[in-house]
Parts: sequence; C-alpha cells; structure tokens
Amino acid sequence: MRLDELKEVASSLRMPAFTGAQMAKWIYGQRVRSIDEMTNISKANREKLAEKFVIGCMQPIDSQHSADGTIKYLFPVSTINKGNGKGKLFVETVYIPDGNRATLCVSCQVGCKMNCLFCQTGKQGFEGNLTVADILNQVYSLPEADKLTNIVFMGQGEPMDNLDAVLASTEILTAPYGWAWSPKRITVSSVGIKSKLKRFLEESECHMAISLHSPYPDQRSQLMPAERAMSIKEIIELLSKYDFTHQRRISFEYIVFGGTNDTLAHAQAIVDLLQPLDKAVGGKWDSQCRVNLIRFHQIPDVPLKGADEKRMEQMRDYLNKHGITTTIRASRGQDIYAACGLLSTDRKKLNQ
Repeated sequence: MRLDELKEVASSLRMPAFTGAQMAKWIYGQRVRSIDEMTNISKANREKLAEKFVIGCMQPIDSQHSADGTIKYLFPVSTINKGNGKGKLFVETVYIPDGNRATLCVSCQVGCKMNCLFCQTGKQGFEGNLTVADILNQVYSLPEADKLTNIVFMGQGEPMDNLDAVLASTEILTAPYGWAWSPKRITVSSVGIKSKLKRFLEESECHMAISLHSPYPDQRSQLMPAERAMSIKEIIELLSKYDFTHQRRISFEYIVFGGTNDTLAHAQAIVDLLQPLDKAVGGKWDSQCRVNLIRFHQIPDVPLKGADEKRMEQMRDYLNKHGITTTIRASRGQDIYAACGLLSTDRKKLNQ
C-alpha cells in the first residue's frame, strides 16, 4: 500500500491520523515481517490490523545459482490460475551482482501477451497480472535486498500492460515514505503501448528502455507483433516530445540475430531512426541515450540464431562512430536460463 492507502486503513479502523505514517515507516523503513513488530502502535490497534491485513512478504521457494554469480529466484504470487483454479503461480526474478553494482530484474506479469518471437516468456502465454504486493515482494523478500543498487523491470511481462501496479510499485520504491530510492536507479522497459507509454512518461521519473530489435517496421512486426499496434516510428516521435536532458535516461534494447538484423544497413537505419531524439537528449547521447546490443540465446522452435561476435562489434563501432553510445551487454546467467528472453515459469507451475 502507498501512504495514502495506509492512512485510509488507519482512518477506517478509527486509529490516530499519524498511524498510517507509522505503518509506512515500519513496513518500508524497518521492513518488518509481521504486524506485531510495529511496537509503537498500541497492542489493541495491532490486533485490529492483524484481523484484516498481513505484511504480505513471501519467501522464494527455489533458487538457481550461475557460475557467474547470477541467482535466479522463484517467487510465489497471489495471482491465481483462472484456467483450472487449482494451481498457484510463480514468477522468476534474477539477481545480477557485478562489482559494486547489484541489479535485480523483476517481473510484472505471469507470462506475457506480447508474444515476441524470440522470448520464452511469450511462449508461456499470459496467465495474470502481478499485484503491487507481488512486484514489491520480489524486492522485499530478496535475500540480497540490502545489496541492491539498481532495479530493472525487464523480467516476465510487459510493464505497460500492468501499468497501474508498476507505477504504484515504483512510487513506493522512490517515495520518502517508502524505500526512498532515486528514480534513476530504476529502469522500466516496454515494447511500446499507445497511451500507456505516454502516461508512464508523464507520471514517472524512472529511466525508460525501449525494446527495438529492428529499425525496419516490417521486420520488427515479424519479431514483435506489438509493432502493429504502436510502431517504432510512433514511439520515437512520442519520446522526442519529452525532455531527457536531466536525470532521466532513455535506452534501446537490441537483441542481435545472426543473418536477420545484424547488418551495417540496420546500424545506419538505427542512426536515422533515432535522429529525432537529438533535441530530447540535448546531444548528450553518452549519458542520456544509448543502444544496448544483446546476444541472443536460442530457444526451442524459434528460427532465429545468435549473431557472430564480429558482426555485433561492427554494429557497435558504427553506431558509436555516428554519435550513438552503444555497448554490447555482457550475457549473464545463461547456464541457469536467466539471460534475456529465457524466463518462463510454465514448467514450474505447481498444484496445491
């Protein structure tokens, strides 16, 4: 719950007005696990709260450790499988330590509606939106929570397709009453959804990452059906209307497929495509706008393959030469199926 919601709870139970702020401090500041730990709230009021509410933290039920230090956790969620009503669902969350940085890749849905050709989550199908509690629990109940420096909404699901919960989650993570993180420590990704993307840009100060994967609309629509609803050109046009010259950053995720989107012609088209953003980032491509080239890890029944390292380097060098800061993202957790596009919990659905 956000602060205003906690205050409403206190009011509805006829508690002092300041009790809502006390609860926020205990939950998000002290990260208590039970209502009974809120010791500056009277015992009688704690009992009232406990009759109707829980803190809501749920520990991960499984974990897999990669040779590179990446850890993939399996978290239970409150979303119920409406197909048969018998199964409890789970999501995967990835913890990525890297020197002084520690990034958490969180999920916002069980499965995904976007059905991108290259993504294992899309093959799972869509099974439900995560609640705010489901999203925050991946952070709250992470064993390494105190080590985190960054959070990316790049796990299972499309954040713009569960925008209310994502906005509430990022508010709690960044608000003074919550975790009090800087918005620049959080990046939210999207394939691009009309109205939702605009709303996110206006209501959040977190960084934005756009799934690009091809600068050509026809090819992008084959890789990402969402292109047909909101084209990459429309996305760039929308982004160009916003100011990214201060703290907020925009990045473009580009999975490189061998023989598909790995040519210098693609690199040139990316330069042309992103040109309208020059004003939005104030020419600060190095700090405010960048392209991340990502290695593809093959998934079953998908006619795509990874690109040759040399081709990726040629694309990177071309884009950098033409003023667009571009890096090849290090692939992490591939041995435990935790790398980009590999998350799926359909095989781990448990009956209870």
